[in-house]
Amino acid sequence: MKVTVVGAGAVGASCAEYIAIKDFASEVVLLDIKEGYAEGKAMDLMQTASLNGFDTKITGSTSDYSKTAGSDIAVITSGIPRKPGMTREELIGINAGIVKSVATSLVEHSPNVILIVVSNPMDTMTYLTHKVTGLPKNRIIGMGGALDSARFKYRLAEALEAPISDVDGMVIGGHSDKGMVPLTRLATRNSVPASEFLSEERLQQVLEDTKVGGATLTKLLGTSAWYAPGAAVSGLVQAIACDQKKIFPCSTLLDGEYGLSDLCIGVPVVLGSNGIEKIVEINLSDAERAHLEESAAGVKKTNSLLDA
Repeated sequence: MKVTVVGAGAVGASCAEYIAIKDFASEVVLLDIKEGYAEGKAMDLMQTASLNGFDTKITGSTSDYSKTAGSDIAVITSGIPRKPGMTREELIGINAGIVKSVATSLVEHSPNVILIVVSNPMDTMTYLTHKVTGLPKNRIIGMGGALDSARFKYRLAEALEAPISDVDGMVIGGHSDKGMVPLTRLATRNSVPASEFLSEERLQQVLEDTKVGGATLTKLLGTSAWYAPGAAVSGLVQAIACDQKKIFPCSTLLDGEYGLSDLCIGVPVVLGSNGIEKIVEINLSDAERAHLEESAAGVKKTNSLLDA
């Protein structure tokens, strides 16, 4: 199992670290355009191998895609991160060109690769990756919902004053501050609806805090977060590499599911060795469906900027 991570910055390096520590991949290749940067990160991570007890080989490369040849899975984190006050959508001009070049180069050297897109605006970058590569829809996955759902569960556990292992919840919709649709109605504490413990007002606060989860961290850190995004990506990679058939909300190309088509947006999917093995259509309330459709309209608006 060979995994490539393009972009050796904070998110990419964290992703590589979590994949290595879980010890399910034989090789992780870190690639970056900055001279020596990926090589340095790879060496630093390899020097933790004896301490963290993993045997995954991590190598780094400066812009040499031949080193990525034969990758089973590749993660695209490259592009500029958000700064305080920026929306994910404002990154589109620079990141579209980067993602287009990266995706094309990856497929050229690994024609059977499954791609996971992290670069923002993530839903639009996932859609762009479909357009430029022509890969089957099961082999292109946008990582947004997995991260947003982790942030949702963090806020739920905080509100419930419960251990996070007791909490479950899911966020669908676009990976944007306005587009996320946290499904508070379906959130549970050990199978008991969260609404049994929390008032409608408190649940609404959890929802709002979840939607600005990334922006909150960007304001505090001065740049995008990296630990949780890296962990979220590693979870998707492991589900595919180990054929786990786990359900994650991921950005996927829709063709009539949920009444939506010709866009990538976050919905629950089953991840296994073929990538997206099934899109799971859950029954949404009228309000949830309206929020999802509103989110889809926002994603399509951002997609339209690709041709601008």
